[in-house]
Amino acid sequence: MKTAIWNEIQEAKKAALEVLIHNANGPYNGLPRTAGWGYPEPYTRDLMFSIFGIAVSDNNYLLESIRKVLETLAKNQTEHGHITSLVHDKENRGSSDTTPLFLLGVGIFRKVTGEHNFLEEAVQKVITWMEYQCPLDLHLVAQQPTSDWRDEQWVLGYGLFVNTLTYSYLRLLNQHERADKMFMEMRNLTNSGTSESGQLREGFMLKHKPYFAFWSYKIYSSERFDLLGNSIAILSGLVSTSEAEKMIIWIEDACEAMRKNGDLVGYLPPNFFPFMQPEDADWIPRYEIYNMPGEYHNGGIWPFICGLYVAALVAAQKHELAMEKLIELTKILKISNANLDFGFNEWIKAQDGNVKGQDWQTWSAALYLYAVNCVEKNSTPFFDDMRT
Repeated sequence: MKTAIWNEIQEAKKAALEVLIHNANGPYNGLPRTAGWGYPEPYTRDLMFSIFGIAVSDNNYLLESIRKVLETLAKNQTEHGHITSLVHDKENRGSSDTTPLFLLGVGIFRKVTGEHNFLEEAVQKVITWMEYQCPLDLHLVAQQPTSDWRDEQWVLGYGLFVNTLTYSYLRLLNQHERADKMFMEMRNLTNSGTSESGQLREGFMLKHKPYFAFWSYKIYSSERFDLLGNSIAILSGLVSTSEAEKMIIWIEDACEAMRKNGDLVGYLPPNFFPFMQPEDADWIPRYEIYNMPGEYHNGGIWPFICGLYVAALVAAQKHELAMEKLIELTKILKISNANLDFGFNEWIKAQDGNVKGQDWQTWSAALYLYAVNCVEKNSTPFFDDMRT
C-alpha cells in the first residue's frame, strides 16, 4: 500500500472523529446532533448507526454520549416497547427500523462495555414488541411504506433492510433459536419466483439473481437491488462466502454498466438500482419532487452505506477490493457544500458526483471509522461471530 494513500486515510479518520466529537452535544437535552449544522435533532436511526464507528473509536467521551442516547430511548419507549424516531420526543413514532436498531445498538454497547445486562428491562420489552410485528406469528417482520430510513420510498410488507437488522440483533443478543428459524425463512424464494402450487410463505431469495429481494409480500416482490440490506446480509452471515462473492461480482458488473451508460460516475455503488423511472410500475408521483433517478433513496450514493459495503467486502474476504472502495470513499468524503477539508456529506448524486445533503453527517463519519477499522484489522467487529 502506498504510504501517501494510507496517510490520507488516517487524516480522514482523524477528521471523522472530530466530526463525531463536534456533534456529540447538541441543543436537544445535550443529545448528539444528526449533522454538524443542518440537522440539530437527535434522529434515532442515525445515532444507532453511529454506534458502529463509536464502538471502535476507543473514545470514552463518545461512548458516554451514546450511553445517554440509549438510556433516553429506553426512558421514552412506548407502553408496548416501540422506540421513537427522535430520541427526545416520546410522541414521534412510527418508524419500522428504529426499534431493531435500538436492540442492535444495545448489543454492541454491551460488548464494548462488558455491561451484559445494560437496559435489560427495556430490551425485553422491545423484543416483545418486535415479535408482534410478524403478522403470521413467525419470524419475518412487516412494515408500512416509507417507515424505515427510506422515508421517501415505498417498501411493502417484508423489507430486506429491517429484516436483516432483526436477524443481526437476534444473533448479537444470543437469541439463536429464533435467529435460526428466521435464517431459514429469509432464504425462502420470493413467491413471485415460485409456481402457484409452491410455497406459501414469503422469502427473500431470488431465483435468477445472486442477491436478496428489496421487499417481499404474498405474491409480490421487488427485484431492485438494496445495497444496505444486502451488505448487512453479507456481514451477518445470511449468505455464505461463495454466495457473497457472486453478489459482489454482480454489484461491480452492474456498476460498470451504469458508468458506461452515464448513470454513475466514480467507483462507489449507489444505494439502490436499477433506478426507478417515471414510466415504471413502482414509480409514485411524489418521487418527482424528492426521489428522481440517481438521487436520494432512488440511487443516490450514501457514504454511510458505502462504509458498510466496505465492511461487507472484508467479511467476504475481498480485501483488495475493500481497500479500493475505502480509497474511493475517502475521496468523496472530502467533497462539501462549504470550504471544508472533509465534508462527510449525507448523499451524492450518482450521475454527476455532486453532494446534495448536509455536511458533517454523524453516520457518514461514524461508518467511515468503522470501515477503516475493518480494513485495518481484516475483521468486522460485532459481526464476525454471527458468521461462525
